[in-house]
Amino acid sequence: MGLFTRAPRSITVDAPLRLDSESPVQLAADRAPWSLWADGMGKLATRALQLIFVVIVAAAIVLGIQQVTVVTIPLVIALILASAFAPVMGWMRRRGVPAVLATVTTLLAIVVILSAVGWLIVWAVRDQWDELYSKAQDGFTQAVAWFGTLDLPIDQAQVDEWVGSVTDFLTSAQFGSGALAGVGAVANFVTGFVLLVVMLFFFLKDGPQMWAFLLRPFRGENYARAVRIGDKTVTTLGSYVRGTATVAAVDAIGILIGLLILQVPLAIPLATLVFLLAFIPIVGATVAGILAALVALVANGWVVALVVVGLVVLVNQLEGNFLQPVLMGRSLKLHAFVVLVALTVGTVLAGILGAVLAVPITAVVWGAILVWDGESTPARWARPKPGEEAAGSTERWRLRKRKRDAARSQRGEQPVVQAAP
Repeated sequence: MGLFTRAPRSITVDAPLRLDSESPVQLAADRAPWSLWADGMGKLATRALQLIFVVIVAAAIVLGIQQVTVVTIPLVIALILASAFAPVMGWMRRRGVPAVLATVTTLLAIVVILSAVGWLIVWAVRDQWDELYSKAQDGFTQAVAWFGTLDLPIDQAQVDEWVGSVTDFLTSAQFGSGALAGVGAVANFVTGFVLLVVMLFFFLKDGPQMWAFLLRPFRGENYARAVRIGDKTVTTLGSYVRGTATVAAVDAIGILIGLLILQVPLAIPLATLVFLLAFIPIVGATVAGILAALVALVANGWVVALVVVGLVVLVNQLEGNFLQPVLMGRSLKLHAFVVLVALTVGTVLAGILGAVLAVPITAVVWGAILVWDGESTPARWARPKPGEEAAGSTERWRLRKRKRDAARSQRGEQPVVQAAP
């Protein structure tokens, strides 16, 4: 028996188990439930679920903010005003002024400025609002009558129907209930103003300490990013408010001088409305120009009305091409499409106040994206591609060349042939 005895075969247990790609075990693994999320449709479903979750969270936040607007709106306005007057606080603190004294002085200055602007608005509009409304209404009637004389496929009956629809809405119960709700909001306004003053006091006095407390949970790169975003937010809001206020004042003064020279009535109320509506980009200037042109149309005729329109266009061009880039900086330059979308969303969510706050909030978000990965390094997805930079520089070069060639043509010179970079 010993001759037929074999030594036991050694079994290696460390060798990995190899499975053929067509083996039943591998096929079962491929058909596992979680493998359905690995293909293209699974990735699309994953992104869709993530997007739905983000929308739900954003909607919950917006609804929550709308429920406590008495707190959130004063909070945002106080933050904007504190950012606008941050250089004043820094200047006084560097000269040894105590924090409480500097805060009280700045707060009193803000309250005086806001009260003076409010008094000016009430004084300018209160006694002449009925006349301003009637002049604008008469101008609209004349414009509709002139529109009816044009050879267009729109008859007077259609125009009367549109005007009647607007009139019915303004006299409807829905619009009236909104007006009554606005009257009932006076108490909320007083409460919000008191909260605004209190919050502004603490933002001015202890703003840096409050921000440092909020940054305590962050570490490393997240902390550095939060610091950059905070600095960028204060800079953006401050520049926006100071620049917009300066631009609005220049626009109002320019329109006022032009209206006085043209002897258009209600010049001061119109200039005041120009100053107020300048805080609503694009739409505000358009509304103010239309209102001024309508008043000039009724009081002074078509020629003066056209001159007023030209004056408004000239002031807006001066604002957009010179004042805003110099006073507000290129970093706050948002595309017109983005501004319109922000205005629409802000108006839907919070009315006129939302339209005023939508653009600075959008500018803050874009500023945070621009410093996400460094002082001058935007987030990875927002960085321009090398081809985009080259195309943009080439387009700018071609625009400058066209301007130079046009200037040479006016002087009777021949254009210079030059290849694009």
